[in-house]
Amino acid sequence: MGPCRPTASLRDAWSPIEPSRRFATPFELASLPLIVVDDVHVAFGDKEVLRGVSLEVPEGGVYALIGPGASGKSVLLKTIAGLIKPARGRVLIQGRDVAAMDDAALAEARRSIGMLFQNYALFDYMTVGENIAFPLRRLFNLKEEEIAQRVAERLGRMALPGFEDRAVGGLSGGQKKRVGVARATIARAPILLYDEPTAGLDPVTSQKIYDLIREEQQTQGTTNVVISSDVSGLLTIADRVGMLHQGRLIFVGTVEEARASTIPEVHQFVHGLAEGPL
Repeated sequence: MGPCRPTASLRDAWSPIEPSRRFATPFELASLPLIVVDDVHVAFGDKEVLRGVSLEVPEGGVYALIGPGASGKSVLLKTIAGLIKPARGRVLIQGRDVAAMDDAALAEARRSIGMLFQNYALFDYMTVGENIAFPLRRLFNLKEEEIAQRVAERLGRMALPGFEDRAVGGLSGGQKKRVGVARATIARAPILLYDEPTAGLDPVTSQKIYDLIREEQQTQGTTNVVISSDVSGLLTIADRVGMLHQGRLIFVGTVEEARASTIPEVHQFVHGLAEGPL
């Protein structure tokens, strides 16, 4: 199955407005996928990292974004989050072009997005509880009692009850990942982005993290995009799969279609084969 491209009607509805064109109707907006990446190009200097990536993420479920190292996965995730501005193309979140937003609109849009970074991105000078509460204090005007209740609830969900006053430096890798998941989900954002949530973890701990992500998705009804080099574990929780290679989306489909794909790069990567084009 080849790269996913937006349909002609989708392109027409969202092309730059010209006198002969129109805005998308409310019906068309309602029918759009929650996340639309449309012909996105990202370059750093002379190095082109994303080369015309287009994909659609439907509301709900887990979208697995896989691919070898340096294929552009993390860059794409940060572009969806509005942390990187594409040189060309559009990223639509709930029908709004993230790349075209000013700082105020982008800050408001980010209330809808929670993100777990690959390197934890936890603050060493803060306690576990302060790290988890950080998005609430930054984005919302909540009473401290409610913040404390939400932090305690998240820690309970992550099987880390009573960890509020722990120092981040004393945590294991798996515990740091769970704290990261707690922080990413505490604001109850409808969209969650996970960058290598199991990097550096043993297989048992990795599967626990994947199961936790899936459980959170089913409980909260969120839309999740997860990138990971641990394909076998990630595919146990995924609903759809997209594969990046050399900055291009070369496959999109179901887990079953990914496993059965005859595209040489997809077949080799999904099945972890030493021999092949990668």
